[in-house]
Amino acid sequence: MKTYETDVEINAPIEVVWRSLTQEMPKSPQAFGILQLEGQIQTGAKIKLRSEVAPERAFVLKVDVFQAPNEMVWRGGMPFGLFTGRRRFSLTADGRMCRFQMKEVFSGMMSGMITKSMPDLTPSFEKFTATLKFMAEKQ
Repeated sequence: MKTYETDVEINAPIEVVWRSLTQEMPKSPQAFGILQLEGQIQTGAKIKLRSEVAPERAFVLKVDVFQAPNEMVWRGGMPFGLFTGRRRFSLTADGRMCRFQMKEVFSGMMSGMITKSMPDLTPSFEKFTATLKFMAEKQ
């Protein structure tokens, strides 16, 4: 399994960070490294996005979990679980601060082969996190 993750303390209440993640990010996805985002971010919904990492490819994802203001999970991949990407956004309140964690795990029988051809997502994760922190802290 290939995994990417990021973790940051944000100087803003959890509700502000959640709003930045679920409302501000869809309004200005380019700031987060997402070229295009279509669909409603809500439990069970399908969303489609194009990222800076792979601009030629559209990813259709399902919002598996949407538990405000603590957790959201997006999942996509191939049929029969041959390849699955699962991105979890986790927010934890710490007084007036918030800890934000984002983790993506790639799994399935074809994951080894597919992840070898993928670019490194670390810069994308860092950009996403820095943008979320900036947006939440300026409110």
